[in-house]
Amino acid sequence: MYLSEMSKDELISFREENVKLYDDFRAQGLCLNMARGNPCKEQLELSVDMLRVFDDGEFLSKDGSDVRNYGLLDGITEAKKFFSDMIGVGEDEIIIFGNSSLNAMFFAVQTAFNKGVLGSKPWSEYEKVKFLCPVPGYDWHFKVTEYFGVEMINIPMTADGPDMDMIEKLVAEDETIKGIWCVPQYSNPDGIVYSDETVKRFAALKPKAEDFRIFWDNAYCIHHLTDSPKYILNILEEAKRCGNENIVYIFGSTSKITFPGAGVAVMGGSKENIDSLRKYLGISIISYDKMNQFRHVKYFGTFENMLKHMDKHRDIIAPKFKVVSDTLAAELAPYGIGDWSDPKGGYFVSFNAPEGCAKKIVKMCAEAGVTLTGAGATFPYGIDPEDKNIRLAPTYPPIEDLKKAMSLFTICVKIAAADKLLEA
Repeated sequence: MYLSEMSKDELISFREENVKLYDDFRAQGLCLNMARGNPCKEQLELSVDMLRVFDDGEFLSKDGSDVRNYGLLDGITEAKKFFSDMIGVGEDEIIIFGNSSLNAMFFAVQTAFNKGVLGSKPWSEYEKVKFLCPVPGYDWHFKVTEYFGVEMINIPMTADGPDMDMIEKLVAEDETIKGIWCVPQYSNPDGIVYSDETVKRFAALKPKAEDFRIFWDNAYCIHHLTDSPKYILNILEEAKRCGNENIVYIFGSTSKITFPGAGVAVMGGSKENIDSLRKYLGISIISYDKMNQFRHVKYFGTFENMLKHMDKHRDIIAPKFKVVSDTLAAELAPYGIGDWSDPKGGYFVSFNAPEGCAKKIVKMCAEAGVTLTGAGATFPYGIDPEDKNIRLAPTYPPIEDLKKAMSLFTICVKIAAADKLLEA
C-alpha cells in the first residue's frame, strides 16, 4: 500500500516499525562514506602498471623533447593527439593541464574576470555577472562561480538536458549572463544524456553577450555502465557549422579512468579560444607534468585501448549501481515513496525524496554512521528550494557495505516520508 493511502494508525505503525530498524542500525556503529564519487580500490588497481612504463628508460617525446625537463606549456605532441580524440577537438584546439579539470575551469573563469574573453571587457568590470546552472548539478561548478561572486540562476533539467526554451530566452535578453555549466553526458547527478536537438540548440545559441561561454564539462564521456552506451553529438563541430565555434569550452580528464590524484586534465575549444587562453596560462606556469602525460600515452597507446580499459571499470561498478537500483525498487517503490534516476553511465544516482525531507534523511543517515553528499549540494549556494534531491555515490564502498548503507538509507526515507504525512 502506498503511504499516501494509509490511515493515521497505519502510518504510525509503519513509522514505529522502521524506527526500530533504524535504532538497530545505529547500534552497529557503522562508518560508511558515500559522500563523493570516488573510485574504489579495485578501480585504482587497474592502472598500477602505468607506474612502470618508464622502466624502458625512454623519456623523449615525439618531437625530441625530454619530458623530464621544462617546456611544452600546453602539452606534449603525443598527449594532444591522444586526448583530442577523447574530447573531440583538433590537436591545435587543446591544452593539456595537470590532474584537475576543475582547475582548468577555474582558470578559464578567472581569466575572463581578469582579462576578458577574446578582447572583450573583463568580467570584473561589470556590476553583475550571471551564470546559468542546470539543476540538480555539480556542486564544485557552483562553488567556482560562487567564489567569483557570480549570480547563479537555476535552470530545470528535462529528460533531454537543460530547459533550452528558458536558456535561449534568457541569454538573448541579458548581456550580463556570461556562461552556463553543463555536464552533457551522464549528467551529475541525474545521469541524463543531452539529446541531439539539445546539443544543436546549444551550438546555435545567439547570446546578447558576445563573451558568453558554454562550460562543457564532459567528465563522463567514456564512463559507461552498459554495453550499449549513449553518445552525444560533438558540440564544437556543431558550433562550427553555425559559425559559432567560439561559444564553447570543453573539459575532460582521466581522474576516474586512472588515478584521481594523478590523472591528466584537458581543455578544448576553437583555435582562437585556445590560443588566447594559452597566452595567459604561460604567465603562471612553465609546463605541467609532462612525465604523467607521457606515462598515460605510453600505457594506453591508443584511445581504443583506453575504451577497453573502461570496460574493466564497468565490470567493477555496474553491480554497485544495480544494488542501489534494486534496493530502491524493493524498499520504496511499493510504498510510492520518492523517485530516482536509472543512469546508463557516470558516477551517481539522483534521488528525489518527498518535498522537505532531504536534509532530514541525510542527517539521520549520518547519525547512524553513513555519510552522504549534503542535502542541497546539487544546487547553487547549497540551497535546494524543495529540499528533496539527494545525490547517491555507489562506487567507493565495498558491495557488502553498500548494501548496508542502502538499507539504512531506505529506512530513513520511510521514516521521513511517514513523518511528513503525519504532520500534514
